[in-house]
Amino acid sequence: MILVGHSYGGAVITEAGNDPKVVGLVYVAAFAPDKGESVSTLIANPPPGAPQPPILPPQDGYLFLDKAKFPASFAGDVKPDEAAFMADSQVPWGVEALNGKISEPAWKTKPSWYLLTTEDKMIPPDAQRMMSKRIGATVVEVKGSHAIYVSRPQDVAALIEKAAQGAARK
Repeated sequence: MILVGHSYGGAVITEAGNDPKVVGLVYVAAFAPDKGESVSTLIANPPPGAPQPPILPPQDGYLFLDKAKFPASFAGDVKPDEAAFMADSQVPWGVEALNGKISEPAWKTKPSWYLLTTEDKMIPPDAQRMMSKRIGATVVEVKGSHAIYVSRPQDVAALIEKAAQGAARK
């Protein structure tokens, strides 16, 4: 089984990937925390000039992105009507989830692939480069936004196929 995680989902697959049935990990513009790290620790000190995601103040323990800023920040290369729909239908995410620390990163023992989005305004490309390098991932860089799975689904699918083939050889 190959696990695929986008954005925060990268933290999820980093821990869940320890299941013995998992043979590989695919990160799509995603966080790839190390042992003891959380998404909160990874975003704590953004480099100067890094884009600031339009995260609104928490409401009842959940976070949303500002709908007006969503298209430019999250889906800059998605058709305007699709980006507006994505902004309107976004699912809230729990503030506490950001603090979940990784106990044992699966990428230390499982092969990993990383789709790096060069126009990302949610997770800066340099942060993606740092994480993908330290996990030893096979990296594919694609010009696109954080919503690469909408704007360039063929590139996402191609990397998942490559990972499935690569993991099958191991």
